[in-house]
This record gives sequence, structure tokens and C-alpha cells, in this order.
Amino acid sequence: MAATVSDDGRDAGRYRAAQLGLTRLLVRDVRGLRRLIIPSRLQASVPDWLTAMNAVIAQYAQASSSLSAEFYDSQRDAAGVAGVFTAAVADPPSQEQTDASLRWATKDLWPRDPEDPKTTDAQRQLLDARLVQAEKKAEQVAQKLVADTGRATVLGAVQQDRQATAWARAAALGACAFCKLLASRGAVYARDTVDFKAHDGCHCGVIPVFRGQKFEPSKHAAEWSRLYQEYAAGHSGSQLARFRRALAEHDSNPLPGTN
Repeated sequence: MAATVSDDGRDAGRYRAAQLGLTRLLVRDVRGLRRLIIPSRLQASVPDWLTAMNAVIAQYAQASSSLSAEFYDSQRDAAGVAGVFTAAVADPPSQEQTDASLRWATKDLWPRDPEDPKTTDAQRQLLDARLVQAEKKAEQVAQKLVADTGRATVLGAVQQDRQATAWARAAALGACAFCKLLASRGAVYARDTVDFKAHDGCHCGVIPVFRGQKFEPSKHAAEWSRLYQEYAAGHSGSQLARFRRALAEHDSNPLPGTN
């Protein structure tokens, strides 16, 4: 029986690597679909792109969910808890959810009156530049939709499994301050806590904790916790800003955009 579990354990590392590998394949396929958007025929070609994107996102979401179910079951076996339980795979995002996310990603593509005060600087750029930005946003929202499905699988299993007691957030070394802050808290998320806050491009994972187990944070998560307690705790309304500054000055793993 595994008496301790960590966000930096061997199984957690393999699971993270598998999900990152899935993301790389997803981005490859999303970029391949860019050819479906014909600049001279936006109204006619974007709907075809949306249909293809829905299919690709659903496929990868199912793969992410399957990886997550296998990870949960293996963690449960390692914990040696009583009873039989098999994690159920979460459903892929609905077409409505996917369409809404992708329409947001492509909202700046459509022609706007440059004299209209409501027209943004992004919408005033040349179409080629708007296409590049839309492609980047589409990659990010696709990644989030897929990753959310995997995370929902683990969270759903924790909620349904009576042998699960809590979960912890695992953040990548190069994660943003927001993700590092939440990961620094350890396994404080109770079994029935299913609200996982994630942003586009977030690669954070969920680590289940079972009855009789103790969660041991990785060295980097423990360091984030120390930095938070030393520089940000007790400063209501400015904790994240103070924590971000502490990370920029003292964390050995730079925040995105600071290196």
C-alpha cells in the first residue's frame, strides 16, 4: 500500500507526460485544419472548419478521459484501499460548448468598420494577422476543452469513490502564478470539490488522495507554499500580485514571459 502520494511521483509524471503528448498531437491536428478556413470565403468556410474542429476535439477529449481513468484506477490500486471501483470516463464537451469556445477564438476574423469606436485594435489588423491570432486562440481553447475532460474524469471519480478523501492540484514547473498558487495548497480540496479553475493553455492535473494516505508536496510545490506564506499571506486583495512578484524574484522556475 502506498502510504504517501505526491504531485511529483513516478505515476503522476508519466500521466503528465502522456497528457502533454496528447496535447502536442492535438495542436498538430488543429493546425492542419487551418487550411479549411479560406480568407476570401470566411462565411462559407468557417462553418466547415467548426465541424472538423468539433470532431477532432471530441476524439482527443475521449483519449484524455481514458488516460485519466487509467491513471485514477492505477493510483487507487497503489493505495491498496478496500472495495472495487472503476473510474468512469467523462463525456467530451458538447457541440454547443465547443462551438461557443471556437466562435470566441475567431470573433476578430470578421470585417469591422475601422471608424466604429467599438472596433478593437485587434479587429483593425490585416486579415492575415487576425488569422494568426485566431489560430493561436483556437489551439488554446481546444487544449482546455480536452484537458478539462481528463480533469473531469479524475474529479468525478474522486467524488463517487468512497475511498477517496481529497485531491491536490499538480502544476508544471513553468506554470503561471495563479496555477502555482493553487498547487501550493496541497491536498486541501475535499472529496466533493469539483470546481477546478483552469485557463486556456493550462496543463495542471488532479492527484487523488485515498483513505489512509498522506499527501506529500513536491519540492517545487513546497517552495511555492513557502514563498506564498512569506511574501503574500495575510495581504487581503493583493495575495496573487505579491505571490507573482515573489515568484519572479525567488522561484528557480521562471514565470511564463519572464525569461
